[in-house]
Amino acid sequence: MDAVKANGIVLHVEDRGPRDAPALVFINSVGTDFRIWDAVVPQFPGHRTLRYDKRGHGLSGNEGGDSIEAHAADLAALLDARGIRRAAVVGLSIGGMIALGLTKLRPDLVGRLVLCDTAHKIGTADAWQARIAAVEAGGVASIAEATMERWFSAGFRARQPDLVATARNMLSRTPADGYVRACAALRDGDLTAAAQGVAVPTLCLCGTADIATTPELVRSLAALIPGARYQDIPGAGHIPCIEAPELLAGLIRGFVEEGRHG
Repeated sequence: MDAVKANGIVLHVEDRGPRDAPALVFINSVGTDFRIWDAVVPQFPGHRTLRYDKRGHGLSGNEGGDSIEAHAADLAALLDARGIRRAAVVGLSIGGMIALGLTKLRPDLVGRLVLCDTAHKIGTADAWQARIAAVEAGGVASIAEATMERWFSAGFRARQPDLVATARNMLSRTPADGYVRACAALRDGDLTAAAQGVAVPTLCLCGTADIATTPELVRSLAALIPGARYQDIPGAGHIPCIEAPELLAGLIRGFVEEGRHG
């Protein structure tokens, strides 16, 4: 177990691999902790990999964090604290928005971007407010079943019910106030300008069965980012790091290796 106090909050982190190896940072989606990358991170033995629980999630502190900018500032402070001067940054869902926010806040820290099942703006204010109201009324567990239908394809839910049950437990045990503040950040977040200002190589990925951030939406993000590429993750839903970790890791590896050898 490892922790770093960054930007005024204690963040639960895992920092593995040689300190002088190329750094690869993973940022989670709403309602998850860094365990969603368990099957991905070991596939990068030649990298220094950093993953963390964003504030309000997992074992990190639970105060604040109701804006994408606050989360980006947390990540910048974490990288500074760990002496990581430049990294390839992989962000999933809200994690992709945080990655874009980091690129705007501290472009010096970002060498490459992988934006997975995310967008410059996700959902509508009304939809997020309805989600917030549901959690405030019934707790996070009250939305868990519907969330599994967004997170995973129907085929995966049928094939891997135990993994889906574990993911449901992870979501249900997320602090309600941390979840609500993350939803508020998504409700108010618009990273259009940040996307248009990205000046590093960027790969946008999306599961073809994602109904939360659809392939069409992620393609629209790629179109905003100068020189960005888009690629499908066939058959996967919104959380491909659980549903298709080998395929996702292969796509990330191919992209970051371009930076090492290009």
